[in-house]
Amino acid sequence: MFFLQVIIGVLLIGSWTYSVMTVVAVYRYLKRRPRLLRREVAVSVLKPLSGIEEDLETNLRSFFRQDYKEFEIIFAVRHSDDLALDIVHRLEKEFPSIPCRILATGESPYPNAKVYSLDKMIKASRHDLLVMSDSDIRVEQDMLKVVVAEFEDEKIDLVTCPYRAVPSHSFWSRLEAIGLNTEFLAGLLVARLVEGVRFAVGPTIVVRKKLIEDLGGFSRFGSYLAEDFALGRLASEQGYGVELSYYRVDHYIAGRARNGNRARCCGEWIDNVKHRLRWARSTRCSRRWGYLGQAFTYPLPWSLVAAAMLPWETMELLGLTALLRAVAVWAVAWAVLHDSLTRWNFWLVPLQDLMGWILWFFGFFGNRIEWRDRAYRLLADGRFELIEK
Repeated sequence: MFFLQVIIGVLLIGSWTYSVMTVVAVYRYLKRRPRLLRREVAVSVLKPLSGIEEDLETNLRSFFRQDYKEFEIIFAVRHSDDLALDIVHRLEKEFPSIPCRILATGESPYPNAKVYSLDKMIKASRHDLLVMSDSDIRVEQDMLKVVVAEFEDEKIDLVTCPYRAVPSHSFWSRLEAIGLNTEFLAGLLVARLVEGVRFAVGPTIVVRKKLIEDLGGFSRFGSYLAEDFALGRLASEQGYGVELSYYRVDHYIAGRARNGNRARCCGEWIDNVKHRLRWARSTRCSRRWGYLGQAFTYPLPWSLVAAAMLPWETMELLGLTALLRAVAVWAVAWAVLHDSLTRWNFWLVPLQDLMGWILWFFGFFGNRIEWRDRAYRLLADGRFELIEK
């Protein structure tokens, strides 16, 4: 029992320290200021698509409306009858001055079909600076100006954009968004503070085409579930400049349509748990020590365990933990993301922390995941393979 109490005490004090480090990491990140763009260079925007998603047209339109002179947009679908192309064709007519191309890639030979689409688009792109952005991302009109200006520093070869999660109408989607806007981004900022940026996050990555070519092509990441992280890690290990962009994008979390209130609520919860557990297991395989270190990102759950097991003053312990967590949440969600969701749903943060803590624990077990209605097996090095039925 004494040994267990020591472990709980270390975890709690470590989580307090992590909260303080989060605030310091936010300060260091905000201390950077965006560069002013001196010269525009041509850009290729790459958009992998797969079917109709909620608000897809609005998301894609935000890229057509960029206040930027020379850029092209390339879309990739598996088959030419993909319903998302109806939206693309409407936007082509609405913005006839924007060069736009569509690639039908066919079925992917890799487990990660997104990698196959991006590889095809990279090879077809006309310009040397690539913006790889998911279909559920929405940006403001100055996005290209801000990220291109960052590449005027010749030491920068890849930047990854932090994102503000915007939920669907689901309660569980709202919880997930609060977690992404507090816990997930805090982890990125603390990692940047401790060891520099040795990662990339998938929703939006801006990269020099030469970097991809020097690494042997994007196809080398086709067997990785977290191809974004693998790209950022390899680029950093090879000595390329990787940075967390100053520009923030909006990531819209979509949910499946279901009939019936009870079925919808239950189905949304199951989908959300499967989704979050998939990424927990993926993170465990991609970043073993980093995943273990996530134990310190849950001060509120550990304080409840400590209150039950340690001979400390309960109210003082819970009060200090809640204060540190609140300051860290405010620093990330409001100072960095300007996130009104977390601001007006602050009372949900403890519930989200508890759910995240539970899913983190279960993420240590199992290597089976479900993605796009298929079952896959995760391998120890972060790659994954289809489980044949």
